[in-house]
Amino acid sequence: MYVPKKLFFTKGVGVHREKLSSFELALRDARIAYYNLVRVSSIFPPNCEEISIEEGLEHLQPGQIVHCVMSECATAEPNRLCAASVGVAIPRDRNRFGYLSEHHAFGQSEQVASDYAEDLAAEMLATVLGVEFDPDSSWDEKREIWKIADVIYQTKEVTATSVGHARGHWTTVVAAAILLP
Repeated sequence: MYVPKKLFFTKGVGVHREKLSSFELALRDARIAYYNLVRVSSIFPPNCEEISIEEGLEHLQPGQIVHCVMSECATAEPNRLCAASVGVAIPRDRNRFGYLSEHHAFGQSEQVASDYAEDLAAEMLATVLGVEFDPDSSWDEKREIWKIADVIYQTKEVTATSVGHARGHWTTVVAAAILLP
């Protein structure tokens, strides 16, 4: 059975006249282009430790199959804002699983996209842990309820944003959580 023990977060931006090359350049900027990335759903494994990207890359070899939770967004429309974000919510009881969320959007600032992804992960975790709240309440209101319930240890996010290239080249943003054995 394979359950990741470590993970790291990364993000990148790429611009090129070809969409695929733009994506490749975003992965290079994120320092994960040389691996065969396999997207998985959004569970933060129990007892998983976050490590730095530098430490994480030491565990990887070019061509290796690597599991990740990734968000991407691309545009060829000049001046169009695009965002990709991965949020995480880690339970206080580290023997339980948490959640990772992917969010990608057009027209959202880095702050709006990152808040959304972080809120989404926290909301998924809170509902699994039985915390009752109004899903339409603000992030600050929900955060206060989760603090009182004392079931969420930490939330965070990684977000990449960029504005579409002025001459219409493809602009791609990626954000990822890379899962390691």
